[in-house]
Amino acid sequence: MAGHAGLTTHVLDTARGRPAAGVRVELFAVEGGERRRVAGAVTNADGRTDAPLIERGSLTPGTFELTFHVAPYFEGFEAAPAVPFLDLVTLRFTVSDASGHYHVPLVMTPWSYSTYRGS
Repeated sequence: MAGHAGLTTHVLDTARGRPAAGVRVELFAVEGGERRRVAGAVTNADGRTDAPLIERGSLTPGTFELTFHVAPYFEGFEAAPAVPFLDLVTLRFTVSDASGHYHVPLVMTPWSYSTYRGS
């Protein structure tokens, strides 16, 4: 797996059954209760960022947060509530093996979300 090491994400819209394009994503490193922004991107037509959030060889052990700006994505979706239920979705996770690949996707609807460590 060392050839794939790094940190990537993608966003899937299960309410409409498609990748979520145009979602702003921010990555923060968390140390001692302080957050430091590491990277930011917007998802492409495939719901992925064009480049890894952390490139292969640059990942270090530690705690990270991925923040997904989901409210703007669901604006104008007729099935979504007029006042968004979800605004920012923040996922906090720990990287223990920096030689591994960490893929942290977000699967979402206007009312719910799920995540997992992907490959």
